[in-house]
Amino acid sequence: MASTAPQTEHLARIEWRRDSALVPYAQALAAMEARNQAVAVGAESELIWLLEHPPVYTAGTSADPAELVDPRFDVVAAGRGGRYTYHGPGQRVGYLVLDLNRRGKDLRCFVHAIEGWVIATLARFGVESWRAEGRVGIWTRDIDGTEAKIGAIGVRVRRWVTMHGFSVNLDPDLAHFSGIVPCGIAEYGVTSMARLGLSVSAAQWDEALIATSDDFLDALDAAAKRACR
Repeated sequence: MASTAPQTEHLARIEWRRDSALVPYAQALAAMEARNQAVAVGAESELIWLLEHPPVYTAGTSADPAELVDPRFDVVAAGRGGRYTYHGPGQRVGYLVLDLNRRGKDLRCFVHAIEGWVIATLARFGVESWRAEGRVGIWTRDIDGTEAKIGAIGVRVRRWVTMHGFSVNLDPDLAHFSGIVPCGIAEYGVTSMARLGLSVSAAQWDEALIATSDDFLDALDAAAKRACR
């Protein structure tokens, strides 16, 4: 069931959709592509869409077949950048269909802003996380003290309107990640908020994202005026 989140003044021009039921990946991809085209011609508003998928492996444009270790779930070509990623119940996905024509046309700044948004949201639950040079995604300290990925980022831009976005592991089955080399990075593991001892529902995560969304959009607006930092 879909719901629309309360909007801040900054988000008045953006539809914010939240789905509580699992949305098949292919269905979401088709809807996102249609919305991308509509936003590009000014027929519909921008969209931030939060949802979860049934178990699926998605292949980015740089996916290496050797990194598909055990294709126990459907494998779908996503069209985004990056390599193989897992999506499934307990992982909250954020799809961003935003118009960068008025926000600086800077993909690096866009990814940087997404990373900052997720890091700020995780901090609201007491999770310290960070960017890692040369490794796309969001990283934190796992229960054994090693560095592990808690969030993934993969985007695509068409006519400077974005698609795809980010995912954060709330409480997915981490064993499902073993069917791939997540994002092509074999040296580091994957963790979740539940593994770190935190019980965070999708609704709680969504509300925290909303609370930090103005800073995310401010960062995009700033990118239209100067280089991101």
